Amino acid sequence: MLTRRHFLRGLGGLTLGTTALGSYAFAVEPGLMLDVTRYNIAPATWPADLRLKIAVIADIHACEPWMPAARIREIAEVSNALEPDLTVLLGDFSGGHKFVTGPVMPDQWAEALSVLRAPLGVFSVLGNHDWWHGPLPGMKQDGAEGVRRGLRQAGIRLLENDAVRLTFNGQPFWLLGLADQMAWWSFRSGARRGADDLAGTLRQVKDDAPAILLAHEPYIFPRVPNRIVLTLCGHTHGGQVNLPIIGPIIAEERFGPKLVYGHSTEGPRHIVVSAGLGTSIVPVRFMRPPEVVEVTVSGPAAKGAPLLQS
Repeated sequence: MLTRRHFLRGLGGLTLGTTALGSYAFAVEPGLMLDVTRYNIAPATWPADLRLKIAVIADIHACEPWMPAARIREIAEVSNALEPDLTVLLGDFSGGHKFVTGPVMPDQWAEALSVLRAPLGVFSVLGNHDWWHGPLPGMKQDGAEGVRRGLRQAGIRLLENDAVRLTFNGQPFWLLGLADQMAWWSFRSGARRGADDLAGTLRQVKDDAPAILLAHEPYIFPRVPNRIVLTLCGHTHGGQVNLPIIGPIIAEERFGPKLVYGHSTEGPRHIVVSAGLGTSIVPVRFMRPPEVVEVTVSGPAAKGAPLLQS
């Protein structure tokens, strides 16, 4: 029989448990945890003797107290410790919600990211929050000029509908960067208009060397031609809240299950969607910790199951 004492004890335990989970989701996972997630990918058309390691940083969403400059510097140092051949940043440097004590200005996060190093360079694209507002929601937008200045200050090359031909160990490949697909968005109607130009970006590719595409949002992936062997994206935060059993159900409704998080394929094309580092809407993460992603791309002779390690 359920007595009043048992009921109150159970209610108290439920309250404590809910409080503990809430504290974990608000403070521990988004603010204190940092995973390194690794994927080994072997596209069929990638040169057999070209092994490329890429460090991926996405969705920093700089703000106090959740993503201060000191934490951004820590993230940059974790990325450098991977000793990548190439480092890429996938946009959304600006804060993503108003539950903050203050902004982290572009010159502050730029100084923190200026330590990033990779033999082939450090490249970036912009995200939707970089376009929609200033360093925080509600602050005046400037067409992403503040973020562009920050990237220049950090020595990071911005790609906006640009293609760059790189060579590593004597083998050429192309790195393409797409402008944001939601640069202009109507909060009232939900309609979006992007600054992206995939066709114009592809026209800059002048030979048959393999190509990698950087794009903030994964929406573009169904339209990416087989010419691009790997697409790297952020934006989704991996669902940000990943409920047990149910999973990231809201994110799956928006993006489809293959484009919320992780590695998936469409024919010969591969995509990796990072869970990113910061938060948007609310400063909560649950069962989707912040992550720096390491993607190793090698030829089919070295093919193996994608490796995931935290």
